[in-house]
Amino acid sequence: MNNRYCVIMGGGVGSRFWPYSRKSLPKQFIDFLGTGRTLLQMSFDRVKDIVPQSNVFVITNKCYHDLVREQLPELDDTQILLEPARRNTAPCIAWAAFHIKALNPDATIMVSPSDHLIFNEDLFRKEIVNGFNFVESHDALLTLGIKPSRPETGYGYIQVGEKSDVDGILEVKTFTEKPDVEIARIFVESGEFFWNSGIFLWSADSIIKALRDYAPDVYCKFEAGADKFGTDEEYEYINSKFPESPNISIDFAVMEKAPNVFVSCVNFGWNDLGTWGVLYEYSPKSKEGNVTQNCNAMLYNCHNNMIAVKRQGKLIVASGLKNFIIADSDDVLLICPQSEEQRIKQFVNDVKSSFGDKYQ
Repeated sequence: MNNRYCVIMGGGVGSRFWPYSRKSLPKQFIDFLGTGRTLLQMSFDRVKDIVPQSNVFVITNKCYHDLVREQLPELDDTQILLEPARRNTAPCIAWAAFHIKALNPDATIMVSPSDHLIFNEDLFRKEIVNGFNFVESHDALLTLGIKPSRPETGYGYIQVGEKSDVDGILEVKTFTEKPDVEIARIFVESGEFFWNSGIFLWSADSIIKALRDYAPDVYCKFEAGADKFGTDEEYEYINSKFPESPNISIDFAVMEKAPNVFVSCVNFGWNDLGTWGVLYEYSPKSKEGNVTQNCNAMLYNCHNNMIAVKRQGKLIVASGLKNFIIADSDDVLLICPQSEEQRIKQFVNDVKSSFGDKYQ
């Protein structure tokens, strides 16, 4: 167990949850469900019994150091890896792998996003342990696959192939990141494809070798400083070289290319809490289908709305609204039909063009 590590990726800005999620307080640091624990804290809670607490790392942007320390006081500063720039998941994972390998050459690593929901945590832990057992005995890159319920265009898709020598784990035939809606519909209807959950397991050696073979432009940035990882010189090197890394996901960089990719098809109640629509789906509703969070509400002839207010206790009075998102966050009020929530990223970009970073 001491060779098992977990890396929680917590550097995103969650722009699809704007204006609730802002650069100063992204969604992983928010208690969206009213449980008293933020998404980051819930991610930590799920893994602390699987790997030693000292083997849990959070990798995030340097501007979120204080938020991580506040929300996860169990970790010390050596367990928080601070990126000097946002460069997507491949450089993030590469740094974590080189860092952990310097600490323990025999390490196996679970990589987890910081903003997902898991509803059956006992089954989740069982599947992760099975995954660790697999990658400890195979030169494999393992991802967890989720049976799709809709033609979602925001997820990667995994086409399953032959069974491996371990029950429940299959070879991956193809790996496709974020198809368009027509391709996604074909994938779902075929029954051969699963969503990529974004949860990975591998040995430090296996992922570093895969980066070398399939993403050399990422690999070389870290291999050149391999002797500095785990030393006092590491951050000086990272601050100098990390911003030069390509901005590329681990899916594009490695998973679509490597021949030793496997999938464990799991059913532990997973959801990528990525949009207001998903939050609406999983929140308790009134008999009229309305969801209200962190506010008092007087709603007249209103149905199937998502209403969220950041400042607790604010009163919302509305009449005649159906299928809307209303999100109030201090200096920004968003009112948007649920059918147009895919435009929120566009709204954010337009706001930036008109007002700079004031409302980001």
